[in-house]
Amino acid sequence: MLEKAKSVNQALDTAIPLREPLEIHKAMRYSLLDGGKRIHPIVCISACELVGGQESTAMPVVCAVEMLHVVSLMQDDLPCMDNDDIRRGKPSNHKAFGESVTILAVDALLALAFEHVATMSTVGVVPPMVTVHAIQELARSIGSQGLVAGQFLDLSSEGSPEIGLEGLESIHINKAGPLLEASAVIGAMLGGGSSEQMEILRKFGRCVGLLYQVVDDILDITKSTQELGKTAGKDLVADKVTYPKLVGIEKSREFAEKLNGDAWDMLSEFDQEKAASLLAMVNFATYRQN
Repeated sequence: MLEKAKSVNQALDTAIPLREPLEIHKAMRYSLLDGGKRIHPIVCISACELVGGQESTAMPVVCAVEMLHVVSLMQDDLPCMDNDDIRRGKPSNHKAFGESVTILAVDALLALAFEHVATMSTVGVVPPMVTVHAIQELARSIGSQGLVAGQFLDLSSEGSPEIGLEGLESIHINKAGPLLEASAVIGAMLGGGSSEQMEILRKFGRCVGLLYQVVDDILDITKSTQELGKTAGKDLVADKVTYPKLVGIEKSREFAEKLNGDAWDMLSEFDQEKAASLLAMVNFATYRQN
């Protein structure tokens, strides 16, 4: 995982050089190159390798999915959304650059992500139709039936006690699942995986997305702001529905363990050596402390 993250960081650094307009590119690099866990890129690379592909083939999409993930974080932190001043232990993008620059940087990252995917065909890395399918998968994952839906449902849940477990699962799956699904599916697509393999990895991505959000819910009320690198307890302040709020901490941890087991089971038919980085990532997502 660490080696893959290192490769991703190098590729992202190259993808956005400092150029005019300088302030926009500084804002883009500020959020994109601040470390992060690189979960989406690792899933994409690992899924590609799992079915016999190479890291280099997946790298353009890898950069794109991380750009889109960072876009979602930059938007989340805006005052009109979750209104958070801290992200990954430092001031949120809008606190460092101002809201207008952040919004423009979000637009620029969004456009650059799809430009990165489109270059796969123009430089002859993958067949054009594979690139088209990758673009379609990514667009769907962040649109009104994916990440946007999850964010809207999350905002709408504030102060809504009638939302139960089924509604909360829908929020979490839509908020984190679609882009992780796309990362896994496109990785397998680029690696030459079969439709059956891609479907397994789609379910795997959805499961890990839900797992990640459940653990986020737990950490939000069990860790400090310093430990998390973002504002702790903000879900409670916003009166959002979370797993600990509905079923308690212990039941939430049990559910996370179940999702961990489900994710491992989904990969049981693959070569376990090739699946090692995905399995390590699942454990990391389950037992992380921030």
